[in-house]
Amino acid sequence: MLTLSNKVTLADWEIELSAIRAMGNGGQNVNKVATAIHLRFDIQRSTLPDVYKQRLLALQDSRITKDGVIVIKAQSQRTQEKNKEDALNRLKELIQSAMVEVKTRRPTKPTKSSQIKRVEAKKRTAVTKNLRGKVDY
Repeated sequence: MLTLSNKVTLADWEIELSAIRAMGNGGQNVNKVATAIHLRFDIQRSTLPDVYKQRLLALQDSRITKDGVIVIKAQSQRTQEKNKEDALNRLKELIQSAMVEVKTRRPTKPTKSSQIKRVEAKKRTAVTKNLRGKVDY
């Protein structure tokens, strides 16, 4: 069971885990032992609330297929158990990141005092630069 928040959890039957052989170098172990984990999670079939489903399907993420299935491959660790933990944590982070609301930026106007300070600073700089010019006797 994967706990996403106080009220939202995912049952084990919703997450399909399969062990596969890891790619890349790893010596003698890489060709014999299936340490990598291939995680599949069907968003439509899950018991997630509708809000979660809509936001996940709206994400532009390469791990989400057109059919609405999240596919995560974990093979960075040396053991199957650690790769399984890694895959589940990455699924949890993906789902939680979909639920974060981005605040909309409201444009603000500069204050009167900040406008005055800006103009005064520009005037001081102009005077300083004028004093650097040629002296006319």
